[in-house]
Amino acid sequence: MSKKNKLQRFAEMEAFPHVIQADFEEVFQKDYRLKGRWAKDFFGNDKPLVLELGCGKGEYTVGLARQFPDKNFIGIDIKGARMHKGAEQALKEGLKNAAFVRTRIELIASFFGKGEVDELWLTFPDPQMNKTRKRLTSCRFLQLYAGFLKPGGLLHLKTDSRFLYSYTREVARHNKLTIVNDYDDLYHSGLEDEILGIRTYYEERFMAHNLPIKYFSFLLDHPAGLQEPEVDIPRDSYHNAGRSVKLYENDQEAPADLRE
Repeated sequence: MSKKNKLQRFAEMEAFPHVIQADFEEVFQKDYRLKGRWAKDFFGNDKPLVLELGCGKGEYTVGLARQFPDKNFIGIDIKGARMHKGAEQALKEGLKNAAFVRTRIELIASFFGKGEVDELWLTFPDPQMNKTRKRLTSCRFLQLYAGFLKPGGLLHLKTDSRFLYSYTREVARHNKLTIVNDYDDLYHSGLEDEILGIRTYYEERFMAHNLPIKYFSFLLDHPAGLQEPEVDIPRDSYHNAGRSVKLYENDQEAPADLRE
């Protein structure tokens, strides 16, 4: 995407009433003005709040908002040009329970207050195979989420990465967190679920290359003293970075439809 198109999308989103693009100074080492008051002051209700972290193009946020008018949904990502698509769709459909926040996930605690959020969705995050502390299901991030999730809050992970799926499962097991769902090949599991049937742009591309989609969910029901598991998890047999796929077996370049 050209720089001109990105700037145009950023400018358009400034006028979207359901999109927050907070300046770094507004949230760094201090709280955003809506912290603890999203339901009442932003959505104008007292419905449960659900976040999608790393929402990309926002398909899950929009899809969930369509299915569950009795809940509020916020998609969060730093990539504003991608987020524009979901934000525009929500606006066109008049989805009053869908919103978007452009920020770094590391700063998320500045936006949401203690016990304010009911559920989290992590949809196809970078597995960060070489950097434990950057994985969105690492103990570092789970402790961060515990600061604003309701006690026993539910976390959902959908991923194409066997590494991230296996790692997350080990984190939950090691810390005795309650596992709710565990599917290593979701669409061949026999599970019928409209929520899980929402497919993102990237998910469709991964599936076209026969990468099984995994789904894992668990409760953050006792987050105090979380510890990283000491396990050796096999690396993925392909490389997933920047939402592209490169097969290691023959070192071929990613197919054209998987390039950014």
